[in-house]
Amino acid sequence: MITGQTVAVFGAYGHTGRFVVTELRDRGFTPLLLGRDADKLQALAASHPGLEHRVASVDDPASLDAALKGADAVINCAGPFASTGGPVIEAALRAGIPYLDVAAEIEANLDTFTHYADRARDAGVAVVPAMAFFGGLGDLLVTTAMGDWTTADEAHVAYGLSSWHPTAGTLASGTVSRDRRDGRRVRYTGGRLEYYLDESDLPALNWDFPAPAGSRTVLGGFTMADVVTVPSHLSIPEVRTYMTTDAARDLATADAPPTAVDERGRSAQTFTVDVVVRSGDTRRRVVASGQDIYAVSAPLVVEALHRVLDGRCRTTGVASAGAIFDAPDFLRALSAYVTVEQLPEPGV
Repeated sequence: MITGQTVAVFGAYGHTGRFVVTELRDRGFTPLLLGRDADKLQALAASHPGLEHRVASVDDPASLDAALKGADAVINCAGPFASTGGPVIEAALRAGIPYLDVAAEIEANLDTFTHYADRARDAGVAVVPAMAFFGGLGDLLVTTAMGDWTTADEAHVAYGLSSWHPTAGTLASGTVSRDRRDGRRVRYTGGRLEYYLDESDLPALNWDFPAPAGSRTVLGGFTMADVVTVPSHLSIPEVRTYMTTDAARDLATADAPPTAVDERGRSAQTFTVDVVVRSGDTRRRVVASGQDIYAVSAPLVVEALHRVLDGRCRTTGVASAGAIFDAPDFLRALSAYVTVEQLPEPGV
């Protein structure tokens, strides 16, 4: 276990940030608590005696530079990432340290690949966006399903959530993304990201998840960050994502934030992520299951951080989880949090 390395967590007092701080401590790292709200930082620091906290704002580059002084890496947990991603990446590049985030915003992740690929590569700095449940986990599963294939015709990622009680950060990020799309929908088809207008409802489809989830109604065209992470390194011209209708309804109504039900602070929410890739008439299927999409983002991003800091990377610069890491080995390392199985193919 690595000990003594200092990892700055921007947005440390947020819902996911708190999970990340705890996971870092459990893994032997020293979290450095960063954020924009001094009172919230002080309250969090009081619950983690001995940890340093520093106030920093994305509107003040000098404050970010001062906040990252002495840090070995930074994890950005503060959404909306359309606002925070660029400034924190800039600060990480100035400091010469790795940057990781848990962004689920399609546009924010696209911005990272578009604007920082050359600069991060030239600086020899790892920048890993979407290293969370949405984006990162799906990318690792698709990459694992691909195996020895260099190309495929389609990738399908179906999200079977038992419920979805979104955090305030999720809702704020979703609002920013919708505003940027100006009423348009987004999909990855024909080898490119496409924005389009369609006033009809998303199609309701049946998806046969493995037990215990079973047959569930999902929304086709419910597009997630996988349409950025997967095509960033895999030759798959069609990437489609789906969401169970119950979870989509919960997201729309947003009646209450997640409520802890165990000593680790996890909610009762369970998830199944069912991935199918097709090449010609052959399909490969990999399924992951676990508890609490926000809580599981912490071991995902901290495992990624660990691998970046000890050199278990396939590349530098901006890269998704499946591109920079050995995907099957990474998933095995998460066995305490996520169950992963290769299953017979379903009909798609």
